[in-house]
Parts: sequence; structure tokens; C-alpha cells
Amino acid sequence: MIYPKFLKPGDTIGICAPSDGKNPDDTSYDISLNYLKEEGYNVYETPNVRTGKKPSADPTTRANDFNELMKRDDIDFIFAAAGGEFLMEMLPYVDDEIIKETIANNKTKWFSGFSNPTLLLMYLTTKFDIATMYGCNSGAFSYKNLHKSLQDALKIIKGDIPVQESFDKCERISFDEESEEGLILNTDSKWITPNGEVDIEGRLIGGCIDTLVFFHGTRFDFVKDFIERYKDDGIIWYFDNFGLSTEDLYSELWTLRESGWFKYAKGFVFGRTMFESTHTGTTYVEAVQRALGTEIPIIMETEVSHIKPRFCLINGAIGHFKSKDGKGSLEMSLK
Repeated sequence: MIYPKFLKPGDTIGICAPSDGKNPDDTSYDISLNYLKEEGYNVYETPNVRTGKKPSADPTTRANDFNELMKRDDIDFIFAAAGGEFLMEMLPYVDDEIIKETIANNKTKWFSGFSNPTLLLMYLTTKFDIATMYGCNSGAFSYKNLHKSLQDALKIIKGDIPVQESFDKCERISFDEESEEGLILNTDSKWITPNGEVDIEGRLIGGCIDTLVFFHGTRFDFVKDFIERYKDDGIIWYFDNFGLSTEDLYSELWTLRESGWFKYAKGFVFGRTMFESTHTGTTYVEAVQRALGTEIPIIMETEVSHIKPRFCLINGAIGHFKSKDGKGSLEMSLK
């Protein structure tokens, strides 16, 4: 596994918009970028970050912006600007030769994204063995008072990887209720282990499961190659479900299971679903157990979620998840 160099003061963060762009008058986004600058980093935005469009630009342009950041020696770390819906359109235009050149010259870079950028994270990690980060787009630090989860994320991008622990409260609010002051933690939260207490270690891979239907089985899907390379470590799959119904989640998991993605799975971790729904009365626990069984370790309602607070996870790292009595933790090591 290739672990790029972590950020240090004076380094430059490059931001592109492989999915959606940011609204040019989004004051909360500026708070996040200013925070990164106060941490000692320079920030460079590609021209399409502030278009406010969904997606930010045409597929070729979005890919070229990413390719530029990968190629430039003066860019040390890459953030996706935002999530969205249409990142898959730019995958055909990602320049593999540029990526291979960074590997050959020991100049690979971290790419960090959240939600729709899952597709690009998966491609980089499963095809090229480049570790990537899931959990933060460049606007993640848009609060005057940073929650511990965001403080942990900042530590991770610096290479100081803490043990991330579950929180007793989460933020169950609508998008128009968000605050620039800090997270609004107004709902009790606890991890669920439907198949019993969990203590598992394995190679981490995953992201937003809503997007994986657009990735699975395409020419960009190198998951089975990846899991074969790391079968001795075993695989821990983590899934952030934004809005799949219980029926759609079951169907997606069934499809991925039958395609062979879960051949070496040692366990599964699911986040809190942002928009819950069912038309059959099936619960999310029932859907997951129906797809994966009642024997394999499963953790649900975790901080791998669109609902804040959330963890920052490193695709390709060794992850150690523990969960008991509604609480849990994730420890990651770079092996």
C-alpha cells in the first residue's frame, strides 16, 4: 500500500471539484478554507471550484483539473470541494499515466473526499494501491468551534492518527438548520452490533454506498483485484448510506456479495442513514442481516455517516474496530 506524504506547515492544498462546485458566496466554505490557512497551509483552488454548478463543469474539465493537481509538484494534498451526483462522468478522463508517474517518482498525493467522491477514492486505491481519505471535503471545517471529530480529521491529514471513538450524540437536523458556530448535537446515538460484540482488524475499503451502484462492474472497478492482493489481511468494508431505502440497501449488498466483493470480508461497518425509508416495513438491521447473515461481525449506526459527527477513514490502511454496549472505536495503522 502506498501512503503519500502527510501535510506539514507551508505545504499547499489543491482543491478541485470532480463532482459539484461550491456556491461563490458560501461564507461557511470560506471559514473552512481560512481555518486550513490558519493551520499553516497554502490553498489553491482550480477555476471550477466556485462555479456553484451541479456538477461544477463538463466531465473533461473536471478530470483535467484533478489531473493538473496530481501532476503539479507544488501541490502536496488534494481535497474534493464537495459531493454531488455525477462524479462518474469524469472517470474516463482521469489520466492514469500521470498517476503512474507520481508513483514512479515517489510523488503520490493524498486525495480526500466525502460522499460522491467515493468513486474516485475507490479507483485510486483499488487500482493503484494509493491510500485515500474518506470523510472530509475541503469545506468540512466550516465552524468557528471545531468538534473533536474535526480536530481528529485535521490530525490525520498531518499524519498524527488518533484512535477515533464513538460519540453519545449526533446531529439530526435539516440542511437549513446548520450553524457556523459548531455542530448541533441534539440526538442520542449509539452503535448497534446485531450479531454480537465486535473486535475486528483488516484492510479498510468503502465509502458512500449510494454511489457504488455506478462503479460496480464497470471498467473502473478493480475491487476484486484489490481484495486478492490483501486477502491475507482480510477486508473490513465500511458503508455510508446517504438515502438508500432498506430494500435498496439490501439489493445493493446482495449484488456486491454475489459479484465477489465480499469474498475476504472480516466484517462490515455501517453509518447512520441520513434519509431513512422503507415500503415493506423492513428495518435496516433486518436488511443488512438478510444480505450478509447473522454470523459475520457487523456494526451499525456508526460515525461513518452523512450525519455528523463523522470519522475520517483511510482506504487501504489496517483498521481495528471495536464495539461493545453501544460504544466503539476505530484505530488505524499504516502497514
